[in-house]
Amino acid sequence: MLLTLQNSILEMIARGEPLNATIDRLCNTVEETVAGIVCSVLSVDAQGLLHPLSAPSLPAHYSAALDGIRIGPCAGSCGTAAYRGRPVIVTDIENDPLWADYKSFALPLGFRACWSTPIISSGRVTGTFAFYFKEKRGPSEIEERMVAACVHLCAIALERNERVNERQRLAYTDVLTGLPNRAHFNLVLAEQGVRCRWGILLADMDNLKLVNDTFGHGAGDDLIKAVAHRIASVGGSGLTFRLGGDEFAIIVKNTDTSKLASVAADILQALKEQSVCGGHVVFPAATLGGAVASADEAPDQVRQNADYALYHAKERNRGQYIEFVPGLGTAITRRFRAIHDVSLALSEGRIDAHYQPIVRLETGEVVGFEALCRMITKTGDIVSAAHFQEAMKDAHVAAQLTFQMLQRVATDMRRWLDLDLPLQHVGVNLSAADFHNGSLLERLSETFGKAGVPLKHLILEVTESVYLGQRDHVVADEIKALRQHGLRVALDDFGTGFASLTHLLTVPVDIIKIDKSFIDRLVPGDGGSAIVEGLLGIAEKLGIRVVAEGIETNAQVHQLLALGCRLGQGYYYSKAVDREAAVMLLKRFGQSPRDDEPQPLVHPRRSAGT
Repeated sequence: MLLTLQNSILEMIARGEPLNATIDRLCNTVEETVAGIVCSVLSVDAQGLLHPLSAPSLPAHYSAALDGIRIGPCAGSCGTAAYRGRPVIVTDIENDPLWADYKSFALPLGFRACWSTPIISSGRVTGTFAFYFKEKRGPSEIEERMVAACVHLCAIALERNERVNERQRLAYTDVLTGLPNRAHFNLVLAEQGVRCRWGILLADMDNLKLVNDTFGHGAGDDLIKAVAHRIASVGGSGLTFRLGGDEFAIIVKNTDTSKLASVAADILQALKEQSVCGGHVVFPAATLGGAVASADEAPDQVRQNADYALYHAKERNRGQYIEFVPGLGTAITRRFRAIHDVSLALSEGRIDAHYQPIVRLETGEVVGFEALCRMITKTGDIVSAAHFQEAMKDAHVAAQLTFQMLQRVATDMRRWLDLDLPLQHVGVNLSAADFHNGSLLERLSETFGKAGVPLKHLILEVTESVYLGQRDHVVADEIKALRQHGLRVALDDFGTGFASLTHLLTVPVDIIKIDKSFIDRLVPGDGGSAIVEGLLGIAEKLGIRVVAEGIETNAQVHQLLALGCRLGQGYYYSKAVDREAAVMLLKRFGQSPRDDEPQPLVHPRRSAGT
């Protein structure tokens, strides 16, 4: 009989059956085999607390009363056996001091005696196996043999269950921080109901790479642990997850928009205090994005919405919190699509330069070009930069775009010089990423040096948003350094942002390009004329040249000349053209000392080849 029982239980253990089902089978079989006993198995956790594992013949309220009892020298038969690490036989529950605090549970059920044996695995007590008797007695010989076999089987089952739990714990726990990991997050996320109000916060550390590069990865690991601890102190250790690298997630139960924002604010506040990482003082920082589940919204969609919000926060409001709102996903999807399209065009060499002439208004002579970025689609269509401007918000894409443009422009300029064309200069637009990547002068010198083009032919164009849109002084310092090395800098689209002429005293430029919006207002009685006139006067006193952008009519040309403007560009003269058409423009209208009376450059609709 014992052999049959043993084989049955070992087979269940080998198949990986659940622990509760295995021990239930054991207890039921024992109770069917041995008359007059009730079987009970309790587990003992690492804190020394008892938990019911199987007691098929005991009432639920009795098992519940035992749950969480601490083992000790007077904790009934089971709690005492677990504490002593040896069997405890109580033949009179009513009068035995070990049961003084617990007999009120057992006596009403008719139990008069209890024999409990500790289950020992890997050198520690992991549970107890007990027989309850209706009469005052101890175990019989056959019951002793039965218990010995059962305790051995329970030990095997509990040990295997601990190994399974430990493997699962390792599989679902981040080793560095001890928080639940991405796999655990995915499981918990899938369990969220679609009808309850809950939300997700995603947090991205802002300065991990800087700490790793400056102080080493040991300090970076310390920073990750500090941030994990602080986020978990707000979000709760069971609902705070490290997704990997520098990203964390927090699931917030029973929340709405205001509560989610409050939790995010508490996290940002908790992160503000300095931390010692690898012996260095570091100030943790993170950017957060969040989303609240709406009615019937799937968990994966809520998580994606939080991703959109985090991406938007990193782009627009680093170090702060942004919550998802409808429409945000569409804007970011559009940006992702633009980044993908431009990245593919870069890899396939479908980024090219077109050139819009800069013209001397009195004579119509071409004195230079502005190089404008164009993307060639796979069907051969030409797409202007305005249609993929979203991609420029990605620093890597922006830098790669500038690199290819510089190579194209340098090659074209070398060819024009070889053709002995009257080339004076070409303006190339730079992004914020070009300044923040460092070594801009070296990159320019290398690119144009390889092409054999002197840098005196290059003008660097910077928009107002780049010129003053950064919170640091990187762009300003780079502009000063570039000008000190003889390069000329133009401030593009002047008047569209928040620059003022006073800034030109601290970060001077060589050229101001007045935005088309002012040129469009050059009509009688409009204040635009007064603004343009004022700009021209101040720029002249500062020694800055002025170019009017977006000229479209002959009347605008005459009014600009009357106001004192000498240079301009726009569709009235020519749209941006490819390199071959640019050659024809230089041949026909290029400013040259040898031309006493150069032909005026006419509107493209009336100019063959342009």
